[in-house]
Amino acid sequence: MTAIIVESADEATDDTATVDIDQRPSKWLRTKHILAFGVVPILAVILAAGSGYLKWQVDSPREAQGARTASVRAATDNTIAILSYQPDNAEKELTAARDRLAEPFRDQYTQLITDVVIPGAKQKKISAIATVPAAAPISVMRNHAVILVFIDQSIVIGTDAPTSSSSTVRVTMEKERDRWLISQFDPV
Repeated sequence: MTAIIVESADEATDDTATVDIDQRPSKWLRTKHILAFGVVPILAVILAAGSGYLKWQVDSPREAQGARTASVRAATDNTIAILSYQPDNAEKELTAARDRLAEPFRDQYTQLITDVVIPGAKQKKISAIATVPAAAPISVMRNHAVILVFIDQSIVIGTDAPTSSSSTVRVTMEKERDRWLISQFDPV
């Protein structure tokens, strides 16, 4: 009986060896697995990163140009709004112009128009008209810009002849919720 068991054990070993050889994947199948689970995903990631980088390269100059144009236009419009008023509407016009300003400049401007400009405009019938013949960006980033603004302002006191003045101002702009607001207004 022992001999039969041994023979059976030998036969079982031979069968196991045959099964192990048959169950091993072929070389081509292993290569397909390596390609499918190793090389292809890595190649897909590299292609996605490359296309993202190229898209960024194309869009960055376009965004910068858009920010430059929008910030210069906003600096021009906002400067005119905060410096122009008529004696009858000074309070309304200048108070509305505060919405074009960012903190802390808004507080400074509010104090100036409340304490000096609006009372003077009402008492002495002062009107001011500002124009911006030129404006140029000094530096522009996505949410921050510094613009050099050239201002011509004509001021009329009562019935006197208008007086004109020209000035240059360094206007710092901050972008908040898709709006460019003046955060600093420094004469040069």
